[in-house]
Amino acid sequence: MRKLACTYVKIVDGFNRGLGRIIMWGIFGLAAILLWSSISKTFFNPSLWTLEVAQFAMVAYYVLGGPYSIQMGSNVRMDLFYADWSHKKKAWFDAFTVLLLIFYIGVLIYGALNSTAYSLGYFGKNSLEFYRDLIVAFVTGGPDAATEVMGYIERSPTAWRPFLWPVKFIMLFGFVLMLLQCISELIKDIARIKGETV
Repeated sequence: MRKLACTYVKIVDGFNRGLGRIIMWGIFGLAAILLWSSISKTFFNPSLWTLEVAQFAMVAYYVLGGPYSIQMGSNVRMDLFYADWSHKKKAWFDAFTVLLLIFYIGVLIYGALNSTAYSLGYFGKNSLEFYRDLIVAFVTGGPDAATEVMGYIERSPTAWRPFLWPVKFIMLFGFVLMLLQCISELIKDIARIKGETV
């Protein structure tokens, strides 16, 4: 069991560390989009796409960088009492709070699953059934069959009208990565309580 836990922590931490280091450069992409927005509004016709692309880039930056932030312990923490505690007491407290975070992220994943299904044209109550039908249709009949399962694809109500499913999928993917990272942190906290390292 210990070997399995160590392998899980190594894989999840490695993936989230690599993705987080790539995503942290995304701030320059966001700055470039906002710079172009300012230039186009000042000297040319304003670009319709810049505000929404900046919002989508910020969502990706925040949500995909979240697991790395959790891993590095750079999330906001109240150190009034925590700083003076022993390592074991900190591990107990961290294990308890990460369980609360796992519950919260579970709720976010549930909402993101429903929201992504809605953006792909599903208006029912069981989004998991929709995803199953979508995957089966894609595997058995290809993209055309999958398109038949989907309904009206949600678009933004702005003049540019981009599809919303890509950003919703990125949010869902980021929440799943955060959940995996929280489980990794819980494993490390339990190991610290036992006096071990993972």
